Amino acid sequence: MKKRSSIMLSTILLTSGLYFAPVDFAGPAEAAVHNVTQPNSKAFDRKITANVSAKRMYADVALLSKGIGPRVTGTKEERMAAEYIKKRLQSYGYKVETQEFSIPDRLMGHLQTSDQKEVLVTIPAGSASTSKEGITAELFNAGYGKVTDFSEAAAGKIALISRGEGLTFKQKVDNAYAAGAIGVLIYNNVDSPAPLNPSLGAEVPIAVGGITKVSGEALLQDVVMQNKTVTLKIERIENVKSQNIIATKLPKKGSNHDILHVSAHYDSVPFAPGASDNATGTAVSLELARVMKSYPIDKELRFVFAGAEEIGLVGSHHYVSQLTDDEIARSIGNFNMDMVGTSWENASAIFMNTVDGKANIVSDTAQATAERIGTPSELILYQRGASDHVSFHEAGIPAVNFIRREPGTANLEPYYHTPLDTLEHISPERLKEAGDLVGASIYSLIRK
Repeated sequence: MKKRSSIMLSTILLTSGLYFAPVDFAGPAEAAVHNVTQPNSKAFDRKITANVSAKRMYADVALLSKGIGPRVTGTKEERMAAEYIKKRLQSYGYKVETQEFSIPDRLMGHLQTSDQKEVLVTIPAGSASTSKEGITAELFNAGYGKVTDFSEAAAGKIALISRGEGLTFKQKVDNAYAAGAIGVLIYNNVDSPAPLNPSLGAEVPIAVGGITKVSGEALLQDVVMQNKTVTLKIERIENVKSQNIIATKLPKKGSNHDILHVSAHYDSVPFAPGASDNATGTAVSLELARVMKSYPIDKELRFVFAGAEEIGLVGSHHYVSQLTDDEIARSIGNFNMDMVGTSWENASAIFMNTVDGKANIVSDTAQATAERIGTPSELILYQRGASDHVSFHEAGIPAVNFIRREPGTANLEPYYHTPLDTLEHISPERLKEAGDLVGASIYSLIRK
């Protein structure tokens, strides 16, 4: 897989050179109104829309999600993605900076049955680690993990516990430890493609993993009933770094220009190939960097590809923290893209999420652009954080996260944060739509 990823990466490099509240656009009378319409805008729009390539963006999504795969924060796969992004931007002539930063220590787990069957497992914060060899033991069926679900037979075994029945995850683990269990596996009580991630809220003295309902039920039948064993390995990863990749384009004359930030995160969660979340936003940003590389501009343009978004917006927080007061004062806005290319039919609208739910220069510009170029999807202004636009907003920079959701419910696609977040659920047409909308909006603000 590593060799195949490297070959595909080289090939592409060569060939491509928490609150929800809908907001009415009309808004209150006191809302800021931004003048975003300029003469001859349609002609300038066509300079962008005629050159944005769905084929190129789709190829980038394929490379990131299939060629590299899950890009978990701090892993070699995340670094591969960062290097790919960096080389592409350099090939376009941008000044590119790699901005490294430390990330919190994390736990990585591996679960295997005695007959060599792999089981997807998530290790929660607070779990104990194991030796390098892991712990190998029989499983004890501990029901819901109540005190009465345990017997003397649990001692020296790994407790297999179902979620539910009103007990917290930590209570289940505490009961298992008191009964002499040397580890705990908690399985979900509802179907989900991704393993359960149990929140412990504190450190516990034994190894703990979360698995899916399907895996838990299979272990009950295949391992518990036949007195087989499993091996659980948990490793603590320490002193790890992630990185932001920043490409800057300056006007040819003058200094101290206004700054426009375009951002997208490129990392993904464990087990998820991250095609929609967020190879799509990354691919659109790369394509816009290509399209705009030669156009004259009168403002500074920065493309920010953020690492470590999935563990708490760490990369974008670091990027913004490194801006000087002067740079922040000169920053006119942030276009952030996250999950903009899903093919899920219900995600028929482009949501423009702002942290405070209010319109700003970014959302107003996008709305005006959509009307000019005839963007097929409805644009909905919405109050929502949970992506890198939060970091910019907190610094006082007007910011919008562009993301596809289902109108009315604001639901995300069902593949979100699961192993099903794959290339087959990506729409080239919606990638093109996002590229046209955001690209023309950006250019309307920075063009000379």
